[in-house]
Amino acid sequence: MSSLIKEYVNRVDFDSYEDFKNNFSFKIPENFNFAFDIVDRYAEEDPKKIALVWCNDNGEDETFTFKEMRNYSNKVANFFKSIGIKKGDAVMLTLKNRYEFWFSMMGLHKIGAIAIPATHMLKVKDMTYRITSADVKLILSVDEADLIKDYNESEKQLNLKLKKVWIGDKTGKKEIEGWLNFSREIENMSEDFNRPTGEEATSNEDPLLIYFSSGTTGQPKMVKHNYIYPLGHILTAKYWHNVVEDGLHHTSADTGWAKTSWGSLYGQWIAGSALFIYDYNRFDALNLLEKVKKNKVNTFCAPPTIYRFLIKEDLTNYDFSNWTYATTAGEPLNPEVYNKFYEISGLKIREAFGQSETVALIANFIWMDPKPGSMGKPSPTYNIELLDMEDNIAEIGEEGEITINVKNGSPPGLFEEYYKDEEKTKESWYDNHYHSGDTAWKDEDDYLWFIGRVDDIIKSSGYRIGPFEVESALITHPSVLECAITGYPDPIRGQVVKSTIVLAKGYSPSEELKKELQNHVKSVTAPYKYPRIVEFVDELPKTISGKIKRKDIRIEDEN
Repeated sequence: MSSLIKEYVNRVDFDSYEDFKNNFSFKIPENFNFAFDIVDRYAEEDPKKIALVWCNDNGEDETFTFKEMRNYSNKVANFFKSIGIKKGDAVMLTLKNRYEFWFSMMGLHKIGAIAIPATHMLKVKDMTYRITSADVKLILSVDEADLIKDYNESEKQLNLKLKKVWIGDKTGKKEIEGWLNFSREIENMSEDFNRPTGEEATSNEDPLLIYFSSGTTGQPKMVKHNYIYPLGHILTAKYWHNVVEDGLHHTSADTGWAKTSWGSLYGQWIAGSALFIYDYNRFDALNLLEKVKKNKVNTFCAPPTIYRFLIKEDLTNYDFSNWTYATTAGEPLNPEVYNKFYEISGLKIREAFGQSETVALIANFIWMDPKPGSMGKPSPTYNIELLDMEDNIAEIGEEGEITINVKNGSPPGLFEEYYKDEEKTKESWYDNHYHSGDTAWKDEDDYLWFIGRVDDIIKSSGYRIGPFEVESALITHPSVLECAITGYPDPIRGQVVKSTIVLAKGYSPSEELKKELQNHVKSVTAPYKYPRIVEFVDELPKTISGKIKRKDIRIEDEN
């Protein structure tokens, strides 16, 4: 069968970006539930349609049809109900890229429980914060990276008795004290699960999932999305990723990151594409490329970090012929990376901007010719406004905060609130605008260019310096694999520009290289932006989503 996308939009095909921006709209049904209305619908009408292609580094691989996805998710839903999980209960999942994540998410959607995907890199304090903040009732976890031990310690510290299920033993025979074995528990569960009615039925306004934002500043916030959220990702998958109907799409993302919702779940299935998931033990760029090649992936999305690693490898013999599209998000894409990857592959990397709070807000959509370094143009239904420090709309070329004007209502895909935190919600939602905390400027062709987080802007001797421009200048030097630009306290200038650099293979730190890099920046961008301080490191502090945590560098420097 063809994809289901046409049932949820007024039109599927458009002649240009302008046509798309001015005429696209959603068709929102009552009581939409992604698991029933998309997954089960495909299972009923085209049971052999491929939903998920999965592999890992241990020689295992699996392929699941939508019929199998429906049957497994029904088993999971029945299991969750059998242990007392009900509509509105919060369930935390630390499953890396195990295929059971997709079974479990659909099972949770079917019973109306709130899914809370989380990274496997959590430690006890992180677990404790999340469990108490969201009132978590059930933990689903792999038995890796001390997760089981740390969850047990967190439970002990909180003096709670949580329901706990572990995933990874297909035999169903292995025991972990205090934990239920997922495979064994679902084995005898029924493959039938009737859509709930009455008070147990879900509505569009019910909470679907919560992401603890991977923000680079402050404690993570609980980003709450409702049952309409998946429809918003039609914009992400169909018109930015350009997924192929009955093709295969890969987005490099851990399931604890909102990028999984962007690229490995909702919009892709609505648009009729299958997902390719690689559950690696340790990331290796060349291994990823080989898996993508072997499985004949059509459309590919990864954070700039991965592309930066790829262009430093010898890819002269790699076959890109099956690739039809390449995209990126998570942090700004440096023009040097764009140009080098285009030279290697013939593919133009199309950047987009968004947050855990949104879908693709701004993107280089399929009709547009990308400008290297630009985020692209606003999504339809999202009224993007750049506001200056006086909350006036910024002129062309002027810096402004990226906001969404919601005077006429919130578009599908925009979060509802920071869960259980009215104060933080009010800090971001006021005067009929959602304030993103990110700054940008617009050129004469209406392309938007990222400057940085409000907190990352460097104020030096009266100048305002965005880190991205300096980072992009540095990365054009062959010795720089990746870098972070931050403000360093200075008694005279207020702040000076500091660069923290990871060197490429074959380069070693030296005073001569520092001077060379400083002069290089002076020759590429305005001289006042050059880094007066250069530090070489083995790695940069990052969130699980690959974003550089500049705040960690600033805190270390201030101490």
